[in-house]
Amino acid sequence: MLHSLSRRRFMAGALAALSMPSLAASAPPVTVFAAASLKSALDELASLHDGPVQVSYGGSSTLARQIQHGAPADLFVSANTAWMDVLEQDGLIVGTSRKTLLTNRLVLIAGPDAKADLIIEPGFDLAGVLGRDHLAMALVDAVPAGIYGAAALRALGVWDQVAPQVAQTDNVRAALMLVALGEAPYGIVYATDAAASSEVRIVGTFPEHSHPPIRYPAARVTGGHAEPAQAFLDFLGTPHAGEVFRSHGFGLPGDGA
Repeated sequence: MLHSLSRRRFMAGALAALSMPSLAASAPPVTVFAAASLKSALDELASLHDGPVQVSYGGSSTLARQIQHGAPADLFVSANTAWMDVLEQDGLIVGTSRKTLLTNRLVLIAGPDAKADLIIEPGFDLAGVLGRDHLAMALVDAVPAGIYGAAALRALGVWDQVAPQVAQTDNVRAALMLVALGEAPYGIVYATDAAASSEVRIVGTFPEHSHPPIRYPAARVTGGHAEPAQAFLDFLGTPHAGEVFRSHGFGLPGDGA
């Protein structure tokens, strides 16, 4: 009788154990809010990470405002330092986790039907090449790629001439799409965006001194899932992840130092 009772208890415990999800399976995914220009690289890296990762892409300003309004992000990767600074001042990121992850370059791209070539230099005739057509850019007062692009055009003395022709988009990938589809003959995007599309060509690279340095800071979001978020952030800083980022055209903070 005792033997039979013990056997039934053992079987019940075994069945209960089988019905319980594993810790790995029940672990929440890391929710990453990331600048749209990171999509190709981060999609690849998320697929290589040990734990589950879901990434929401958009303009850095939009994502930062969503975090300010309580969006459930665990990790934020911005395309400039200003929006990360805002969240840090608001106490919405873990300051000790913050680090500069990547660098980038700014380029002028042309679509399938745009044949003219330009040398990017002070006073270059971008307005003349555009004519009545549009120049695709991310929002010039809010999205980092647009802010950098407007700064570069001002530094080169051509902003006033082209400003009326600028078609602004919510994020840099949308600007890329306008050019790739031929809706705008030219656009200003990151070098990594240009590398992600076979439908555009790079006309030229803007001088680094014409705009603020393009840096991508990353940090954990306060109140998020700390351990899995930190694990993914650490993974993004590994040499293997660095090679993936480089394969998509990004630079690393130590490059050229």
